[in-house]
Amino acid sequence: MQAPQHTNGDTMTSTPDGLELRAGPLRLALRPDVGGSIAGLWHHDLPVLRSIEPGALSNARAAGAYALVPYSNRIGYSRFPWAGRTWSTRPNFDDSRHSVHGVGYQRAWEVVASDTSSATLRLHHRPDEDWPFEFEAVHQIELGESGLSLGLTLTNRGDAEAPFGLGWHPHFPKRTRSRIHAELSGRWDLDEALLPVRHVVQQHGIDGDVAHLRYDNVFTGWQQSARIRDERFSMLLTSSLPYLVVYTPELYDFYCVEPVSHVSNALNLDDPSGHGVVSLAPGASTSAWMKLQIEEAR
Repeated sequence: MQAPQHTNGDTMTSTPDGLELRAGPLRLALRPDVGGSIAGLWHHDLPVLRSIEPGALSNARAAGAYALVPYSNRIGYSRFPWAGRTWSTRPNFDDSRHSVHGVGYQRAWEVVASDTSSATLRLHHRPDEDWPFEFEAVHQIELGESGLSLGLTLTNRGDAEAPFGLGWHPHFPKRTRSRIHAELSGRWDLDEALLPVRHVVQQHGIDGDVAHLRYDNVFTGWQQSARIRDERFSMLLTSSLPYLVVYTPELYDFYCVEPVSHVSNALNLDDPSGHGVVSLAPGASTSAWMKLQIEEAR
């Protein structure tokens, strides 16, 4: 996906509450100042993602989607070993003792390019209590008439080698007959602290009605595509990333299908790199993409 070119205010759609992108029947509301989040995505005014009008969004956790940088899911008990010492991060998710979903969704992102159907956002993070290593993330968002394309590049801007990961956290609205189909072969089961402790075979992948699925797991052997259906839409989510997190909470009106680069809490597992953590030298980068193709249900 090519980066959008810098444009002036006459050609980009800007509102006091962020940016609005349009392509064919699709409309996307972007809040760079609220975690660089996608507040909502609509097809002829019907939500494709869990959607909120951008002026009502004050926390990226209520958004339709956001980027996961510089790690996905949980860092157990907000600490991890690296380069011969133990590093601490700050618990950041309600009353959880863990650090969750990185820092990108907690920060304002800079708009570096935008036009009517695309935008490029940038985040420059300096070491702090939420993440101890410097990095730059660039998020490319491109809306087409039949779907959404996202690209994410993370670069180590520090002066030492450091660990990183990335991904996306889209939320989908639960509807009648919401279903997920994904070809994959393994699952990490969780302990009482919601940390992965045991890898097991996941026979037959995932294929079922969301109302009957009970997952908060990261899956392995994912074939990098997932079919998401309900009575309104048939969607195909594809990604370059090797792992898939699926979250189907019983008591909420949404579910999540999240392509990610590493196993949850991988920094605290034996062989973090074997579980997807990328060790970047100063100036080195890692990149990924995700696409969501959208069709009306037939």
